[in-house]
Amino acid sequence: MVDTETTRQLRVAAATRLERVRYAIRDVAVVAEQLVREGKQILPLNVGDPLKFDFRTPPHLVEAVARAMRDGYDGYAPSAGLEDALEAIRSEAERKGIRNIQSVFVTQGVSEAVDLCLTALVNPGENVLTPCPEYPLYSAVLAKLGAEPNPYHLDESLGWEPDLDDMAARINTRTRAIVVIHPNNPTGALCSRSTLEAIIELARRHHLVLLADEIYDKLILDGQPHVSLASLASDVPVVTFNGLSKAYLVPGWRVGWGIVSGPADALAPYVEGIHKLLRARLSGNHPAQYAIRPALEGPQDHLTEVVRKLRARRDLTMQWCESTPGLSCVRPTGAFYAFPRLHISGSDEEFVRRLLIEKQVLVVHGSGFGQKPGTRHFRMVFLPDEATLTRAFQSIAEFLRASGC
Repeated sequence: MVDTETTRQLRVAAATRLERVRYAIRDVAVVAEQLVREGKQILPLNVGDPLKFDFRTPPHLVEAVARAMRDGYDGYAPSAGLEDALEAIRSEAERKGIRNIQSVFVTQGVSEAVDLCLTALVNPGENVLTPCPEYPLYSAVLAKLGAEPNPYHLDESLGWEPDLDDMAARINTRTRAIVVIHPNNPTGALCSRSTLEAIIELARRHHLVLLADEIYDKLILDGQPHVSLASLASDVPVVTFNGLSKAYLVPGWRVGWGIVSGPADALAPYVEGIHKLLRARLSGNHPAQYAIRPALEGPQDHLTEVVRKLRARRDLTMQWCESTPGLSCVRPTGAFYAFPRLHISGSDEEFVRRLLIEKQVLVVHGSGFGQKPGTRHFRMVFLPDEATLTRAFQSIAEFLRASGC
């Protein structure tokens, strides 16, 4: 037998850098998993995975990957990605007006692209401006790197547009970059062109890199055009993140990419740093890269149906929010998330936990994405069909009434 003292000595401690790493979207699911083990059926409104609901991958993408696998393309790919895929991504970027492109590379989803690009950019003690609320991946990666998220507020009263004065006030000598999530996760908001131009001017003035997360750029719900941040400034360093997961309904394939644009001389060391990391991890998913050109240049019919469904489900969500005491919500104009505000006295984290336990509806607490002090929100996806959403809304409304709202 191993004595207690030996057992203590054998314990392997996790690195202290992980103490600040949080990922609310998955963390909240731990309680749900326990309820499932107890035989409860959970209604999941927490994760942005369209394939959990009535969305299916376009068949021509499935066939492209199946053909690649039948043809034996199962070894390592080039570290930056297949040349054919890179050409298709570059052409798509140019169609959006992005110029002065210095590098294109394929990654294991946008998550890896974010990790690589932050790792190649920031040193311990430096900071990156991140939106508040934000997608928590950015803060998690920065915490791992010993760098700091430097949150700038999105203004709920202005449709979640970035607060430009707040953004400007937070820039300091240790700031390296500004993250812009457009359309935003978790709020579903779009930035106006004038706001994007103002952010570019801040980056230009302070010599900052712009990190533009545009994974939802094809899921615009009210017909207005999506303006790519990099298309407005060929003289400012911009990394644009995108991929197949959301618009092309293949989140599990993990196909993302980065596009580095801006002045060649200024970007050369940074681009080499990114490619050094790409080489170190060998390659992205090889067979799935054969879907990139068919996705970007092939039939886009599925997008019409996807946007139609999302618009109807967004409208149903807004009708519910507007008619339910204790809630208010800025109308999402992109992606498939709503970020309702809770007019309650307790914490939003406790609200989410009790809602899950008592009603088996799983959403994510707003504090997991960051929010202004004194406000309480939760994020939900409106991906399910209308009948499922209606059932969820009834359960949440009943819970609010029982809570005295």
